[in-house]
Amino acid sequence: MSTELDHRLAGLDVYRVGGAVRDALLGWPVTDVDWVVVGATPEAMRQRGFKPVGRDFPVFLHPDSHEEFALARTERKSGHGYTGFEIHASPSVTLEEDLARRDLTINAMAETPSGELVDPFGGRADLEARVLRHVSPAFIEDPLRVLRVARFLARYAGLGFVIAEETLTLMRRLVTSGEIAHLVAERVWTETEKALGEPWPDVYFQTLDDRGALAVLMPELVADTAQLDEALGRLQRLPEDIDSHEAAFWRWARLVEHLVPEQRRHLSERLRLPKAVSRLADQAAHTHRLVHETGMVDGKRVMAWLEGIDAWRRSERVPSLIALVSLDDASLAEDLALAWRLATQILPKSLVDEGYKGRALGEELARRRRAAIDGVMETGR
Repeated sequence: MSTELDHRLAGLDVYRVGGAVRDALLGWPVTDVDWVVVGATPEAMRQRGFKPVGRDFPVFLHPDSHEEFALARTERKSGHGYTGFEIHASPSVTLEEDLARRDLTINAMAETPSGELVDPFGGRADLEARVLRHVSPAFIEDPLRVLRVARFLARYAGLGFVIAEETLTLMRRLVTSGEIAHLVAERVWTETEKALGEPWPDVYFQTLDDRGALAVLMPELVADTAQLDEALGRLQRLPEDIDSHEAAFWRWARLVEHLVPEQRRHLSERLRLPKAVSRLADQAAHTHRLVHETGMVDGKRVMAWLEGIDAWRRSERVPSLIALVSLDDASLAEDLALAWRLATQILPKSLVDEGYKGRALGEELARRRRAAIDGVMETGR
């Protein structure tokens, strides 16, 4: 901790907590650092220059480093779902009481500014044993923890982590009790999006399916077990040219590309997905059908595919979707790339110069583009 932080928090007990402690012990890079302050009031934090940002409980940003400092707090269940809690934060709350409200033992460790580990629930031992274990029976009070545990397994499965049997039992209880159905859509998608960015995203969905949660939250995915298995296998097969920050969206698109339009629409509405995510999923589904439907891929089908993915107005996605095709059919992808390149060379301006306008312009543009595509597909296939 810097001298400036020591000065601003002089006289207070401050601890680094949660993921920063966990990942440091694992030897993973530590990117975000959260702190807990014991024995302070909101007024004291404001007087020291910290800016309040928490709506549901007292969280403050350091004015220079912008790291988060939360006052030690406890929680009491008062309703359904993720938001059904009463928060109590006061100078009397101890560090151990604050850590006790956390989900997993590996997330319930703290560290003093001098580096001394505070581990009242055996998080380090579970970290070394590669076990995800709940901290206390209060785990059962928050259904979001079912998704969080599945997400952590998606992060650490490759290191040999497993979920403790007693924790799996509590996860199942949260499902069978109906409590998980009270999760708001935005929180389900937030956890799912994070899981899609983890090294083993398929583990997240498989864990939720094993506990019965997927049937509640995303029933369209479990309508066909064989198709779900195939979809999970696609999550690691992405086009090579996509930006890393879009990987989660592409994995979602690959997960749902086999669903019929009505299923994708229901799923999108239930989770209140961002429009960009739903649009990419539809584009991937059109591409999936082009590759996997029986029959020859001729100019008519290619033209319908281009129109289905809105290629003429949203051309930026086309190269990545062609790259998606190449994962299953490299020859078809080569033909599509050539057909697309030739079709895009036919510009409306040149037809206007020839005297076309209005409906005739649109019809002639479509005819010439189709002719260019036909020429490639008849030769290439």
